[in-house]
Amino acid sequence: MGKPVNPPSGGEIENINLKDALEERYLAYALSTIMHRALPDARDGLKPVHRRILHAMRLLRLDPKSAPKKCARIVGDVMGQFHPHGDQSIYDALVRMAQDFAQRYPLADGQGNFGNIDGDNAAAMRYTEARMTEVARLLLEGIDENAVDFRETYDQTNEEPVVLPAAFPNLLANGSQGIAVGMATSIPPHNAAELCDAALHLIAKPNATSEQLMQFVPGPDLPTGGIIVDTPAAMAETYRTGRGSFRVRARWAKEDLGRGNWQIVVTEIPYSVPKSRLIEKIAELLQEKKLPLLADVRDESAEDIRVVLEPRAKTVDPIILMESLFKLTELESRIPMNVNVLAGGKVPKVLSLAECLREWLDHRREVLIRRSGFRLAAIDRRLEILGGLLIVYLDLDRVIKIIREEDEPKVELMRVFQLTEVQANAILDTRLRSLRKLEEMELKREQKNLQDEKAKIEELLGSEKVQWKTISAEIKEVRKTFGPETALGRRRTSFAEAPDTSDIDFAEAMIEREPITVIVSQKGWIRAMKGHQADLSGVQFKGDDALKVSFFAETTSKIVVVADNGRFFTLEASKLPGGRGFGDPIRLMVDLEEGADFIAAFPYRAGGKLLVAATDGRGFVVPTDEITANTRKGKQILNLDAPAKMVVCTEAEGDHVAIIGENRKLLVFPAKQVPEMTRGKGVRLQRYKDGGVSDAKVFKLKEGLTWKDTAGRTWTVAKEDLRDWMGDRTEAGRLPPKGFPKSNRFGE
Repeated sequence: MGKPVNPPSGGEIENINLKDALEERYLAYALSTIMHRALPDARDGLKPVHRRILHAMRLLRLDPKSAPKKCARIVGDVMGQFHPHGDQSIYDALVRMAQDFAQRYPLADGQGNFGNIDGDNAAAMRYTEARMTEVARLLLEGIDENAVDFRETYDQTNEEPVVLPAAFPNLLANGSQGIAVGMATSIPPHNAAELCDAALHLIAKPNATSEQLMQFVPGPDLPTGGIIVDTPAAMAETYRTGRGSFRVRARWAKEDLGRGNWQIVVTEIPYSVPKSRLIEKIAELLQEKKLPLLADVRDESAEDIRVVLEPRAKTVDPIILMESLFKLTELESRIPMNVNVLAGGKVPKVLSLAECLREWLDHRREVLIRRSGFRLAAIDRRLEILGGLLIVYLDLDRVIKIIREEDEPKVELMRVFQLTEVQANAILDTRLRSLRKLEEMELKREQKNLQDEKAKIEELLGSEKVQWKTISAEIKEVRKTFGPETALGRRRTSFAEAPDTSDIDFAEAMIEREPITVIVSQKGWIRAMKGHQADLSGVQFKGDDALKVSFFAETTSKIVVVADNGRFFTLEASKLPGGRGFGDPIRLMVDLEEGADFIAAFPYRAGGKLLVAATDGRGFVVPTDEITANTRKGKQILNLDAPAKMVVCTEAEGDHVAIIGENRKLLVFPAKQVPEMTRGKGVRLQRYKDGGVSDAKVFKLKEGLTWKDTAGRTWTVAKEDLRDWMGDRTEAGRLPPKGFPKSNRFGE
């Protein structure tokens, strides 16, 4: 191997810190992306690629009234002359400009397959043709009249406009989407006539706020229609800051099929949601049984959208069905708004509604002044020529003589008649046939008209008031073209309040309601059998396990499981394992600490009360509304001091509490002596020398105290016979009546 080559010594090597080099290059890349690719200009609402496409179409003379040309030709011109990027990205931009479901006011009029709302792609550019629309023509209006600056193209052989004159409020009317480096933009489309009204108001009252302009622009107007269900206050905040989002829902109607049957027909879907993806998602949820209220979804769309949703049964509430779909599918979607644009074509900035319109109006004024100046210069040139020609008509014979006899007629004409060179050239270029008498009258009339026009333009350039008046007249013309009575200008998106669904339990609505019997075993295994089954003699258990408790519930119920560490856990009945096997251990469904065990399970009922008590004799009454928890950790209700454990959790319906200790002492006292709490240690219910609580129950005194003995017989002690056991909370109590079970439990 040869020796390693040392880098050449000398002055051409420069040491640069890697961090600085990276920062500098990344910043250059970021700025180029922000400026030349991703963010639209606030004045014409276009990104460079769209501006270049429109400019190329103008050079190809693809006016709204001319015949369209192949898109491949347009894309080729754009790429070859102005936009040195891939042809596919240019064609994609052109396709989007022609899609009436993507652009509120399409800028290209396409012929051929330009894709559809299902998300299918357009045909290849060799098959499709395009020309400009009236909107595009308005954006370019006056570009030949020095209305805007031009700059050199990437290869310095041509020129392209820096911005378009934009006689149409394109930024907000068509919206824009773009992701740059470190910033993004997302502007939903709006109604052009409304924007024109707001702009006119802004001309009349330059200090108007975005909120005041909302009387003209109530919200976006999306190409695909739909209903916006945001509150006006939320939308006002979005327009004031330039950041926020809009909740858009599909438009639907209930269609009667006779005999009480019905179906829902969706006719408009949210903006930028491909219809096929939306239907696939609904079908997927149907298969996963996550939409129990829905039986089927069909796409019956032709030219218009028509998605049919069939309910599971005619008793289903259509609003709940739709609300569940809005929750789970893209039938409701959020349209983001982040008006991050190049203000003045230079600085990325988030603009409010008023600032957007102000940028457009200021640009329109500049365009007006530049076009007027251009026209003034043209008038001056023509008036100079006319002045010379009219001099000629006064002495035609002498002019002809000079032209015929002089070697240098131009110099002689300028000397004799004191003409400028421009005038002398115009005279020498005049045709003989123009020397009729009639022509002189024409010239005088033209001179008079031009002088009148010049005076008007000078007045315009001299007065800001006249300028704004002219701009107002132009905006009114645009408003007329795209007014609410035109097919293109009519508002498509409407506003509504979303129905109040706070009282609908969606978890319940999303599950088919069926009766079940919940079975919990001694060892803490749980399962749900279909139907309400009273006879459980045939139910099998694993090994030496046995039945602990069973109760009736519904698939929509919540099941509360209580552990002896004072924690309450909530299980969804619809998620319990079926009754075919032995079920699953509850421990797998919740996070239960080591050494703790389950002591009770029951269906949750709102508005009830429970008596909870620990072995140390403490307890309280807790409302059932406080015990449910949506997490695996559950909810700590009864706080315990070790080694106490929770032993009682029973319904607190009644006016007296009966409590029995392990020392076989029974005490009955009024229920109102037990406080109601949401969590805590509670108060002492009964006093013991040794041992603790065995069981407790709440009962109505007038009905007497009942219990079940080991043989399953029910015993009742009447009110008057309970006198000996009646007392107050914290007393010790005395031995129970004859017949009380040895287990010290009430057994119910």
